[in-house]
Amino acid sequence: MRLHALLPLFLVPLAAASTPQVLQHVFSNPPSTSDFHIPSIHDSAVLARRILHLSSIATLSTVFPSHYAVSEDRPPDMGGSPIGLTDYYAACPPYQSDPTILAVSIATSFKNAAAGSNLALSLRYHAPPPSARPPAKDRYTYSTANLPRFSLIGHIEALSSAEERAHNVSGCFLDRHPDAKLWTPGNKIHESYWARLVVEEIYWFGGFGDRAYIGWIPEEVWRNVSMHEVESARLPGEEGWEERESVETGWEKEEI
Repeated sequence: MRLHALLPLFLVPLAAASTPQVLQHVFSNPPSTSDFHIPSIHDSAVLARRILHLSSIATLSTVFPSHYAVSEDRPPDMGGSPIGLTDYYAACPPYQSDPTILAVSIATSFKNAAAGSNLALSLRYHAPPPSARPPAKDRYTYSTANLPRFSLIGHIEALSSAEERAHNVSGCFLDRHPDAKLWTPGNKIHESYWARLVVEEIYWFGGFGDRAYIGWIPEEVWRNVSMHEVESARLPGEEGWEERESVETGWEKEEI
């Protein structure tokens, strides 16, 4: 079952007849023939991979199965319903495009995955605080509604012990989450295992549609982003970031 229903609820066009034309592109891209200049799908993939690289906490969403063990304390009508829970991840080599996850078997997300659900890992970019970022050219540059977010949709794949040792997966993960040592495989509390989210689909919401790409990123584009590109890219407010000059629209002054 795909988790497309979990995509941002912001994807609703603003279609009032009296709304300026530009406002129609706040949550959708303008036609390719327009004067708007939108970053390419590849550039958007680079920014998404940078967010994945910078962060290490995201919302992991799954779908409840229709059938479940009688012993499980769960409302009876949850089958097919999605649930999103905060979880740790790390972008570990050699598969930085497929996030590494420490799966605890008893946790809801991984019980749902074991029952056949695919997963969606949803992330958003957090701009630096006002004291640590350059001033913006309009009041929406650092608006949370305008900052990038995306979802990685795929399935979970357990890592073998040999693969974990060969790539020092535990070392990479624990560098980002030292407290997770308590529930690594072999702990005395809960059964757990190393896994990766094998990414199959990527949905990107780069910001308002007059200045960012909104839509699907092909899997091959996602995987072909190099670490050099990831490390060289800059997101809004980062040191070295320069705000693009955008088409003068006047909507920045609109009272929303």
